[in-house]
Amino acid sequence: MAISIERIDHFVITVSDINTTLQFYERVLGMGSATFGDGRTALHFGNQKINIHPIGKEAKPNAPNAQPGTADICFISTFSIEAIKNHLATETVDVVYGPVKQVGALGPMDSIYFRDPDGNLIEIGVYQ
Repeated sequence: MAISIERIDHFVITVSDINTTLQFYERVLGMGSATFGDGRTALHFGNQKINIHPIGKEAKPNAPNAQPGTADICFISTFSIEAIKNHLATETVDVVYGPVKQVGALGPMDSIYFRDPDGNLIEIGVYQ
């Protein structure tokens, strides 16, 4: 019998500078940050989180080739794609692709892509 996965609880990104990452995700994506455990750091949004590991100080166990700028993440928003595009412009975040039509886990959506300070590709999708 196969197991059944319900949802993603958290994932980890490795970063060059924790403070720069926290400021970007808080300012641009409205996420909250918290310290937990033995001084580890996470970003919170909805009922999920992103654990933040500084390069060279990753919590164990970790991916064997963890590096800043290797993630490709899609977040979902309830704001219009035009509002997101305008917000990114206000925050002087360069759009690298989009808005464009994509297909997400739940069907058709409009997406816009940009990069975080480490070069991770961030997609924000809005379901139609």
